[in-house]
Amino acid sequence: MIYEHIGLQVPKILLPKKEVDMQRWAVIACDQYTSDRDYWRHLDEQIGMAPSTLRLTLPEVYLEDSDVEERIQAINRTMETYLEQGVLEEQQPGLILVNRRTSAVPSRKGLMVALDLERYDYRPGSQSLIRATEGTIVERLPPRIRVRENAPIELPHIMVLIDDPQCTVIEPLFEEKLEKVYDVELLCKGGHLQGYRVDQPELLDQAAAALEKLADPQSYRTRYNVEGEVMLYAMGDGNHSFATAKAIWEKLKEEAADPQQVIDHPARFALVELVNVHDPGLEFEAIHRVLFEVDGEDLTQQMDEFFTRRGTPLTMTPCADLKAAKAYIDDAQAEHAFVMVLAGKFFTCDIVDPEFTLEVASLQAFLDDFLSRNLEVRIDYIHGEHEVTSLGSKEHSAGFFLPAISKHDLFRTIVLDGALPRKTFSMGEADEKRFYLECRRIKAEKA
Repeated sequence: MIYEHIGLQVPKILLPKKEVDMQRWAVIACDQYTSDRDYWRHLDEQIGMAPSTLRLTLPEVYLEDSDVEERIQAINRTMETYLEQGVLEEQQPGLILVNRRTSAVPSRKGLMVALDLERYDYRPGSQSLIRATEGTIVERLPPRIRVRENAPIELPHIMVLIDDPQCTVIEPLFEEKLEKVYDVELLCKGGHLQGYRVDQPELLDQAAAALEKLADPQSYRTRYNVEGEVMLYAMGDGNHSFATAKAIWEKLKEEAADPQQVIDHPARFALVELVNVHDPGLEFEAIHRVLFEVDGEDLTQQMDEFFTRRGTPLTMTPCADLKAAKAYIDDAQAEHAFVMVLAGKFFTCDIVDPEFTLEVASLQAFLDDFLSRNLEVRIDYIHGEHEVTSLGSKEHSAGFFLPAISKHDLFRTIVLDGALPRKTFSMGEADEKRFYLECRRIKAEKA
């Protein structure tokens, strides 16, 4: 069943058979803990030989390893094996209502749906129904494409946001009597996850009607005081995974003698979790930066020269620790500032007359310039302040702490200004990220 107007398909979701240990089946998104091999090593030990989504995904901590192609081939073989052995069982068409407890919030609600990649365009200036919230780095897609292009199934860690202040789409479903399809305590302090089947025609129509109301052109233009096409869905987490699915779908169409021959192909859609941006259990956290193999003295000198050259001078003030640096920014009422840790020492970095609205945009402009001229330096994007302090305090490393943006301003900002700088915000801390659990076929079944 497809609701064309809102770009939504009711998918046939694959779930593990009842005998599978769900706690070891579900693991965190592959783009987390990208500089923490110990996390993934410990997780691998916990999983052992049990069926697990760990065997179906490629943690990005391994992306630069020499055996990455062998890992990808093993992932595809395991997917086929799980299907052949009945580890995964296809459900009747329906949605999954999700309730997630984390270490930070008692409940974060979501709804598993499939979205139409025909309605998505991540290019700057896009007016598509589904839009990117941050800049898409095309260079980051090839390794993800290699994982997905021969995969028979998809496992989403994608979370897509809707702007539903009256809570009309997801929340009413929790008032219904629904069949519970899983109830699992997650590994590695991931919290607890429950899923409920939504396959009653009247409930599917109810959710679709609420989404259609949000997508009404007149109310949309009144709400945001803009002209232009409606944006119903905004990418939350997994922007590059969704862009990867889009790239493969476009390739399928290009290779077809007639694109209409593949218009019903399952790869046209991608499985995601919809989340209301107004859900009390959803918090936006900043995504911080850490540089490795960097000379601290050269870094600070180049920072000073970069911002001075652009007519936006930077002032660095030493502080005792991160708490003192934050307090200094608050007390000084610095309107455009971030914190840096270098060799265990903390500094506030205050920019005068900034070019950009967001601090992350100012910092990223410098980092892009710096990295282009210092090819030996490596960057990583980190969610937690503790991790940034630990990594950034090491020799030849530097960490940058950024403030979080308000989630209530996200849709209006995207509608008015377009996509934000990449890695601007995170939906929660690292251990609150989506865990892989549901799957879906993305290869056409043989006739």
